Amino acid sequence: MSSTTTITQAAALEHPIASVRLEEDGVLNWNVRKTEGLHHIPVPPNKEAERLWAKQHMAAAFRTFARLGWADGASGHISVRDPINPEWFWINPYAKHFAQMKASDLVLVDHQGRPMLPTPHKVNAAGFIIHSSIHRARPDINAACHLHSPAGRAWSSFGKGIEMLNQAVYEGFGGIVLAEEEGVRLAEALGETSLNLILQNHGLLTCGSTVDEAAAYFVALERACHNQIQVESAAANALAKKFVGADEADYTCRCTTTPGCVYMQFQPEFDLTVELSGGAVLE
Repeated sequence: MSSTTTITQAAALEHPIASVRLEEDGVLNWNVRKTEGLHHIPVPPNKEAERLWAKQHMAAAFRTFARLGWADGASGHISVRDPINPEWFWINPYAKHFAQMKASDLVLVDHQGRPMLPTPHKVNAAGFIIHSSIHRARPDINAACHLHSPAGRAWSSFGKGIEMLNQAVYEGFGGIVLAEEEGVRLAEALGETSLNLILQNHGLLTCGSTVDEAAAYFVALERACHNQIQVESAAANALAKKFVGADEADYTCRCTTTPGCVYMQFQPEFDLTVELSGGAVLE
């Protein structure tokens, strides 16, 4: 008999190995569906403060992506809907390295691409079209990330979704997005409720109610693509896949994909990025 025992997630849940205190004064995050005090998205005191807060977290997301190795020359964008005027949005300047991004570098534009505040920077037209289309089509989305990260770009070549996850796949990539119609089709592919999109032969796009949520989803989806590629390699050598059950997957999704929970997933990266920059990212 083998000295190694393998159990399923369901079996593990049926046979808990610890007795857990559930008193309100405990420190354990046991009831993950009751997270009001644990998963907290800050509410700035006014719209001006909210604008600065959003820009600082957006700049930190760029530096985080650079630290993770996902900077790609002048390509890749994050956008955030402006809290003061929701018809405007912030986007990164053209050809500014992610690792050097500061809150003051970001550019505020309207849906015609006009700068709403003085800026010395230009904005990439293709990136503008994608993000403008998404913000116009989905009022519930405040932030969007689109990068050509290594695993995401590699897995997107197959035109398939990630197994055991819910995300859309856009199959009609037509090269650099310089036609407004292409941006509209991307927004339509995202649909009315999806927050993640795999762009075939292109890369990944994730969205959220905050830039932290969109960034956390991007990290998760990029890593899921990397994992999927590894799994496919193993499966090609006759190792059978074992899928998470539908009930378990649904329960996990309901418990871990609230805006507050996903926001919190990005906070360790945000804090580390601020520390590594010596606070410069917030300027």
